[in-house]
Amino acid sequence: MPLPPGGPVGMPSPPQAPAAPDPAGTIIAVLLIGPAGAGKTSVAKYWADHRRVPTAHISLDDVREWVRSGFADPQSGWNDNSEAQYRLARRTCGFAARNFLANGISCILDDAVFPDRPVVGLGGWKRHVGPGLLPVVLLPGLDIVLERNAERTGNRRLSDEEVARIHGRMAGWYGSGLPIIDNSQLDIPGTARMLDDVLARSIASPPPW
Repeated sequence: MPLPPGGPVGMPSPPQAPAAPDPAGTIIAVLLIGPAGAGKTSVAKYWADHRRVPTAHISLDDVREWVRSGFADPQSGWNDNSEAQYRLARRTCGFAARNFLANGISCILDDAVFPDRPVVGLGGWKRHVGPGLLPVVLLPGLDIVLERNAERTGNRRLSDEEVARIHGRMAGWYGSGLPIIDNSQLDIPGTARMLDDVLARSIASPPPW
């Protein structure tokens, strides 16, 4: 059959797949979870520094240490005082995060959240920050964590036995459904890029937690 008069007939273009969400330009709240020595604070600071939208970094350890006289260090034993100060610090971090988000500023929080201990669990963070909080676990190998912990100073440095105990408990996040990044072989920029990839997937398909 001859073509109708006129110009060439163009074929319709195939539908374009929707662009993947870009976490670098999205106002979000991220909770970076991991044991001491995982690199949470270093990665969180780098990630916050290199985003295209204003972003704050909130470290629970820093807020806990706002208490000077009467500071209850959990490393000296977990008791009623250290638990109360932890809860207070977490509420303070949550308030700050909500305030930043309400003013168009993203935030990344970091804490050693345990999968098997409700007191220092994920539920408290979600209550204080909000249901849109995106948790990601940073969990390098034990040898890497021990090496990094050895470079720490002051009350941030733990004994090898304590580091191994915490690392073993953090392994409970496997099978939880939370995204886990093994940054044993990644530098800080590489881990931040991996974090962006994980967050893009979480934003596109929000997890059920």
